[in-house]
Amino acid sequence: MSAGRRIVVIGGGLAGIAAALDCAAAGARVSLVEVRRRLGGAAYSFERDGMQLDNGQHVFMRCCGAYRALLARLGSEPNVFLQHRLSVPVLSPGARKAELRRGILPAPLHMAGSLARYRHLTLAQRLRAGRTAMALARLDLSRRELDRVTFADWLARHGQGTDEVQALWDVIVRPTLNAPAAGASLALGAFVFHTALLSRADAGDIGFHAAPLSRTIGEPAERALAGAGVEVLLGWRAERLQKANPGLVVRRPADALGADAAIVALPHARAAAMLATLLPDTARRLGALESSPIVNLHVVYDRVVCEEPFAAGVRTPVQYVLDRTAAGGVPPGCQYLAVSLSCAEREMQMSVDALRETYLPALRELLPRARAAKVERFMVTREHAATFRAAPGTAALRPGTRTSVPGLFLAGAWTDTGWPATLEGAVLSGHAAARAALDELQLEPAPPASADPAIASAALSGTRA
Repeated sequence: MSAGRRIVVIGGGLAGIAAALDCAAAGARVSLVEVRRRLGGAAYSFERDGMQLDNGQHVFMRCCGAYRALLARLGSEPNVFLQHRLSVPVLSPGARKAELRRGILPAPLHMAGSLARYRHLTLAQRLRAGRTAMALARLDLSRRELDRVTFADWLARHGQGTDEVQALWDVIVRPTLNAPAAGASLALGAFVFHTALLSRADAGDIGFHAAPLSRTIGEPAERALAGAGVEVLLGWRAERLQKANPGLVVRRPADALGADAAIVALPHARAAAMLATLLPDTARRLGALESSPIVNLHVVYDRVVCEEPFAAGVRTPVQYVLDRTAAGGVPPGCQYLAVSLSCAEREMQMSVDALRETYLPALRELLPRARAAKVERFMVTREHAATFRAAPGTAALRPGTRTSVPGLFLAGAWTDTGWPATLEGAVLSGHAAARAALDELQLEPAPPASADPAIASAALSGTRA
């Protein structure tokens, strides 16, 4: 066994954090470089006008075993909470609340009672949706042709019209794929339903971040990496990768880092630029992997206007509303709601005033108490390239973690994890890259530390809990 081998991890998001911790635990000398002055990648928070705002409303599910194991590793479990039983309140203007909730029957029948009572569809529509769900459960996810058509096209062939897609299927698809069913790969849409709702009854129970993201991910990651002996270099912009004899060199204008192996854990567009010289074919594929934006609206009311901790909206421009009052640090008596808008190309082009004029009336339609409330603050955050676009043909563009260059490995939710662009996919990719690098350097991976054996097993094997 070799000892003291050096690995450079480029990128301080979830993939880079997971990879660096795994490599350090195996005895490698690890340096992690990150261009920002913080860790966490696309999951972070910041202060504005005395409030703590998350850049996006990231949630996870019970089946996200690798992400949950990483939270345990960072000591962040007290900063999150997990539903005891899946429950998604669904609101629509002028209609009574509906709820998608799992019952006591085994999967895939655990959602049958909820679907039978789902008031945003007619009885005939509910019956057709139930038959479609059973057909979805029978799909063979290994079939490559599933990535050649949209999820909406498949739903249409099974009797699901535009109204059913918007009122039911997009409630799940849009936030998990950052795409509506009409623009999403059937392969990824079917994966989400199989993994979260059809394979195991409790898999889709939703987890939330009770504290700001930086306190849950970035700051504890800095402490965990330091405790593991990882050299963390913030504000370090990696610009080029070059082969060396032996190993690789990561360069910036001022200096360079030599290593026996390098793990590129950057967003896919930046990774394409980094890999253009050494892996031109991979860089071209990543260049063809488009991005999808997310816009978040941060609305502070002078009173409580929503009793639900979170809710989905249908037949309204409001997609998801989350109560962030406790985490946001708003004045007593006020309520801070975050409105998350996935696949938000239109909203990316809208001014703050235009967003305010569109979404405050929509919130008043959805939340009757908001009609008499005063809006104390209205703020907007935008992530232009929040995720890769989960369109048909995506699978052929996502590279594996190993490359043709000795010592060079890839990590990121955009790699071929099988998952869409999620917190879980990012962490799984980091574990996979670390395993590949350690294998090449003949270092033995250490088992992940977790108090929950099921979570630890998922993190080690790269499967869901």
